[in-house]
Order: sequence, then C-alpha cells, then structure tokens
Amino acid sequence: MAQEGGCHCGKIRISIEGEPIGKTICHCLDCHKISGSAFSTNVVIPAAGFKVLSGTPKTFTVTADSGDDITSYFCGDCGSTLWRNGKITDFNPIIKAGVIDDPKFFNEVAQPAMELFSHRRADWLKELPGTVQS
Repeated sequence: MAQEGGCHCGKIRISIEGEPIGKTICHCLDCHKISGSAFSTNVVIPAAGFKVLSGTPKTFTVTADSGDDITSYFCGDCGSTLWRNGKITDFNPIIKAGVIDDPKFFNEVAQPAMELFSHRRADWLKELPGTVQS
C-alpha cells in the first residue's frame, strides 16, 4: 500500500510503496544535525517504489560517517529533510520516517530492526531491545 508524506510546509510531496529494505535508528553525526535530535528514524525503500509527487527539493552532498558520499534532499522553503540517498543503500532512498503523513507509520512500518552508529548513541539512551547494533 502506498504511503504519502511531505515537508513541513507541504511544498514537496512524496510517495513510497513496497516492503522496506531496512528500518533503522541512526546515531551518526549527520542524523544528529539533520534531525536536531540524538538520532533519526529511517526507512529504506526500493527506488522503484519511491516518487516525488510535487515540488523540487534542494540537495546537499557530504561525506558521511560511513566514508561514502550521501545526498540529502530537503525543502528549500521550510528546511525539512525528506530523504537521503547514496552508495551505502545502493541508491535506494533513505526516507526520514517522520515525513510520512500517517501517524501509524511508526508502529506499523517503521519499527526499527537495527541501530546504526550505536557507538555514537547518547549516554542517556538505552539500546533498543531486539535491534541489531551496528
């Protein structure tokens, strides 16, 4: 079933469909900056199941903690990062789970199976039970 989402101001809209390739919480330094928090919740979707429905995102490419380049796609008006893409996921988009409209998405689709960069996890956070630590 397709899910839709968008940036905070609504100018960029996306659609995702298909079984997630990965469901993660990421503690990398980029995700700290992008989310404004200690981690981000991400869902990797097959590229064939991803569409930009409206708007044109701005992009910003950096060398990530993984050592590979990764591109962030964000709204130039409100600043919301909607997804990232790069070699680390074979160019399948890494969707920021919070941009999906349906509030049930976190429980029904995005429940993490892995914590990435867990060595960067804030000391006050506990390991998420049942997740692979990377």
